[in-house]
Amino acid sequence: MSSTWWTKSQMCAQKIVEYVCCQDGGCCECCLNGKKQKLTKSDIQHSFRHSNSRLDSTSSYAESYKSFRDRLESDSATSRTDSVSSASQISGDFRKGINTPIIDMKPIEFWAANRESVQPRQGRRRLPSETEISIENFQRDLYEVEEDAEPCLTDEEKLAKFQLGQIHIGLQYEVSTKVLVVKVIESKDLPPPYCLDENKQDMAHSNPYCKVCLLPDQKNSQQTSVQRKTQNPTWNEYFMFEIPFHEAQMRTLEILIKDFDRFSRHCIIGQVYLPLANINLIKGGHMWKPLMPSTKERQDLGEILLSLNYLPSAGRLNIDVIKAKQLLQTDMVGGSDPFVKVTMVHFEKPIKTKKTTCKKNNIDPVFNESVSFNVTPQQLENTSIVITVWDYNSKSRDDFVGRVVIGKYGTGPHEFTHWNRMLNSHRSPVAQWHSLRTRQECDQVSPASIAVP
Repeated sequence: MSSTWWTKSQMCAQKIVEYVCCQDGGCCECCLNGKKQKLTKSDIQHSFRHSNSRLDSTSSYAESYKSFRDRLESDSATSRTDSVSSASQISGDFRKGINTPIIDMKPIEFWAANRESVQPRQGRRRLPSETEISIENFQRDLYEVEEDAEPCLTDEEKLAKFQLGQIHIGLQYEVSTKVLVVKVIESKDLPPPYCLDENKQDMAHSNPYCKVCLLPDQKNSQQTSVQRKTQNPTWNEYFMFEIPFHEAQMRTLEILIKDFDRFSRHCIIGQVYLPLANINLIKGGHMWKPLMPSTKERQDLGEILLSLNYLPSAGRLNIDVIKAKQLLQTDMVGGSDPFVKVTMVHFEKPIKTKKTTCKKNNIDPVFNESVSFNVTPQQLENTSIVITVWDYNSKSRDDFVGRVVIGKYGTGPHEFTHWNRMLNSHRSPVAQWHSLRTRQECDQVSPASIAVP
């Protein structure tokens, strides 16, 4: 019985010794050689004493670690570097008195990582700050509002100062049809022609007529008949403008009185600007208004609507003369008898000319006629089209009205734009309005115009 107890006790003691020695890193011979050896009673007692001392040191380590954790929580204001170094020092102190291996980990400084400077995106444009904006950088002339030449003058003072005469007009807005009716009744005391042009001193009287429009729309203007050789003309003509009432109140009525001259340009005698916001249009009424000097000398020759279409497979260029409006009046009675000549010019050489029919007594003719030219794609690059409006005369030479050149030697940016739109859209007609120019203006910018008489 005693031998059995001793055997069990010995086996238990051996397992305890093997466990303890293996934890110390395998310092005994049984671990180094891998052989089991018999242990004496003294060795077992020594092992128990060693294990007890280890347990005591472990408990002291736990107490030290607890005090260290309390010290860390109390010193939260200190830096992380000092905390890590103090922890390393404590772990080193524990390592001296304890046989168990402790892993020495280097402190990781997360705040000491490589810092890359963040650059702003180059694609986004930086907006100026309020301190960078200076009032001296503004161009004051772009924001100045043009004031009237004589804002404080009354109608009587304007009439006495400029002495250009006055005009009698009537206004009435018809609510049922939404039409503004403008009646040009008469004018009186117009200046004789020699007061406006020294070259006309041999002419004793003017040939006045009026052009009426609602600004800012100057294209839809209408005009009266020409009164021959008088400084006190009487028209009594009505003009209708279909427009909503709220929009009519935002418009300005413009009336230009021009002197008709068959052999030169029509000069402006005087003008009237009448804002409709200050007038009771529904009630209507008649009024006399003094004429003011013209702010700019405008020469309106009219406009023409053209459509271009090129067929590359057939090598054909189609030009549709659709209509014209507000052509220069060349006949004192009955307006004009306009027709259009279309000339194809290759480089500076006229190739072929075609013309439309003549429209009798009309300054707003509608043609709706088409002319065609055979042009290869290679020739098209050096081709110009000269469109000229003439007034037909049966007993004398035809009168020149206006001209425009489209193509290689165009007469302006609008003409180049129309031609490029046609080149970029083959087989599709492209229509656009063009303002007519004088022969001198066309010859100055276009060699093709010089080549066409």
